Amino acid sequence: MTTPSTEQSERKHSSFVTWRNRIIAAVIAVAVLWVTYLILASFLPRWWAQRIGEMVSGSFAKGIWYGLIMGAVCTAVPLFLLLLAGLRWRKRGGRFIGGAAAVLALVTAIPNLLTLTIVWGNSNAAHAGERVLDVDAPGFRGAALAGAIVAAVLFLGVAFLLVRRRFRRHRAEKQRAEQEKPRVSPETPVNPPEVGAN
Repeated sequence: MTTPSTEQSERKHSSFVTWRNRIIAAVIAVAVLWVTYLILASFLPRWWAQRIGEMVSGSFAKGIWYGLIMGAVCTAVPLFLLLLAGLRWRKRGGRFIGGAAAVLALVTAIPNLLTLTIVWGNSNAAHAGERVLDVDAPGFRGAALAGAIVAAVLFLGVAFLLVRRRFRRHRAEKQRAEQEKPRVSPETPVNPPEVGAN
């Protein structure tokens, strides 16, 4: 027969083991992510710059065109998907739709993120990617930035209109509910009983 003190000590031990395993798993996950980041950081910027260079082939007009399209699309689509995820989160099936929209947003943002690894990166691969873009894709980086800014401004305008519309609808529903609420007033009988009547 186990005493309360032994049960309590067993619970403490199992809780300690659980937290120890979680901490070990978290440390391993962080180490794996860090090593993956180091490997990708030394490979992806140069690879992405070479892919863009192959598409543009040194043409200034193509560099601007591809930069504008990629910057605008790969900024607008993720932002609108995240907005959809936020709007659907509390509705029926919203967590699944919101999660799927968030994953799609991350996937569609990858081209812009890869371009940012070249522009903001300090590694040798990032500097090599910058040189490749300068020679094989002139105008691409500036046009991508311009496209991203246009898409962000468009998104802010649409988000403002949607939020204002929802706020107005909520306020109208609140006013309608207040108008339909029955007014509380002391009820007086239509025919008050006569004094002394049985």
